[in-house]
Amino acid sequence: MMEDFSYAHPLTGQATPLAPRDERASLLVIADRMDAPDLAPVAAAAGFRLLGVTALADAPVRLDLQAQCDTVLFFCPAMTPLLERLLVQLETQAIQNGMAVILVAGWETVELAFACLRGPHTQLLCDPDRTELAAALVAAGEHRPVVGHVHEVDREGARLQQLSEEVGGLARTLDALTERTRMATPSFDLGPRISDRPSDYIGMPALAPIGATVGSLAQTAEKAAPAITAAQVRDLLRARRIRADFLPGDLFADPAWDMMLDLLAARLDHERVSVSSLCIAAAVPPTTALRWIRTLTDKGLVERHADPHDGRRVFIALAQEAADALTRWFGASRRLLGA
Repeated sequence: MMEDFSYAHPLTGQATPLAPRDERASLLVIADRMDAPDLAPVAAAAGFRLLGVTALADAPVRLDLQAQCDTVLFFCPAMTPLLERLLVQLETQAIQNGMAVILVAGWETVELAFACLRGPHTQLLCDPDRTELAAALVAAGEHRPVVGHVHEVDREGARLQQLSEEVGGLARTLDALTERTRMATPSFDLGPRISDRPSDYIGMPALAPIGATVGSLAQTAEKAAPAITAAQVRDLLRARRIRADFLPGDLFADPAWDMMLDLLAARLDHERVSVSSLCIAAAVPPTTALRWIRTLTDKGLVERHADPHDGRRVFIALAQEAADALTRWFGASRRLLGA
């Protein structure tokens, strides 16, 4: 925190302060083509004391020299050669110092940012709007994670609304200063995933027991058939999507359920699901989807798996217990519908 500096008056000898003590939490911004005067009002509105704005190329040295910092706001919408090393350095220091981090990624960098995410107080945003960024700043100031809830932004109440109004020009500032290229709105079609690599999984062939007849083999195959297929799960997801054609879509936002169904379908088809693909399947803004992925991970319902071919990416998969529970739910719901 900033200390009081004073000097002795030449006539009275009394100490006169040169600068008042500033007890606000400190905020360091890492971004290219962005000026401190543009961000100073945003930091002040969020209750932070702005330490400065550092370009990505200068960030490694600045982080090493920074004696104390409460929160780092890091804009990385585009891929750069040093981005991975910088993310690892930032997350390492965040864990060591208990520092809060807000990573603002784009669709081009969200996979890498998610793979490097390790700190307990790190929030990952993807092409956020001003309200999402305001919510992240509020959460970082209070040093707590944003609750993974469909209407988590609304629950910040009057304080968040006031902050959102204060940072109303931030989105325009980012567009003008960072000149980032926004991708087109992703399609929620549940067709083949472009970003996912096909699985190299090869199932073992079924071996007939000695002395088995053709009839017994057919009965065994019928009993061993899966209770649910990937096509049936995706049909359910499509049915959920077309609700928006008849009723307001925001009334039925349920990203956690949609993501788990998508992961179940991928599991049945032996496919791997990337973070960006799962965000698209959630049918909500990517920042909201990322918060839900973290919530599901913390609850042990989904798991992270490193990409064996690319260390900068991880895959998301259902945990075994979650997959078993979903399978049982499908069986129970079928019995109810068939009754």
